[in-house]
Amino acid sequence: MGSAFHDTQLVCSGDLSYLGGSWSKTVGSAGEIPLQGDFSAEHMIFGVEGTDPVRREKLIDLLDIDLQWRMHKVSDGQRRRVQICMGLLHPFKVLLLDEVTVDLDVVARMDLLEFFKEECDQRGATIVYATHIFDGLETWATHLAYIQDGELKRVEKLTEVNELKNSANLLSVVESWLRSETKSEKKKPTNPPAQNQNTSPFW
Repeated sequence: MGSAFHDTQLVCSGDLSYLGGSWSKTVGSAGEIPLQGDFSAEHMIFGVEGTDPVRREKLIDLLDIDLQWRMHKVSDGQRRRVQICMGLLHPFKVLLLDEVTVDLDVVARMDLLEFFKEECDQRGATIVYATHIFDGLETWATHLAYIQDGELKRVEKLTEVNELKNSANLLSVVESWLRSETKSEKKKPTNPPAQNQNTSPFW
């Protein structure tokens, strides 16, 4: 079995999409297109070629985008909506998300999560969502992976996470894990810091 990082079949087929925190969109040979220039939202969104007009209109409506927005004058949340719209215009088989909802308000975030759920249910897509924002994810995610210091500590179906059966929400469960982890770290002898100390639960 080859390394997942060396299998480019999904990427070459266009079935793998990635949305991260950068304010730019990689578009073929054009490279990085900034989302902070003096462009309209319409110019940016309609500039993505080979898109389904019905899907495009659905995303514009879902994300409540005003096509007349000037990208250098909008808020971070509005700019993020345009970025997400552009990134989702082409259907995907696998979508990798890295903290893309941090600039969205609660309503936009929940609407987007509902759209992602529909993509999985109706088209059989797979979404991996790396996040530190857990509000409302109890009914959205199907599986949970918990990484501590670069090591995979837990991989479970969300329905099988025992702590969730006695807790109101996922946020409080993850908070208890992080607090427990912090206490354990304080008890350890002092060592030189490792290069990667990230703790990142993701979906």
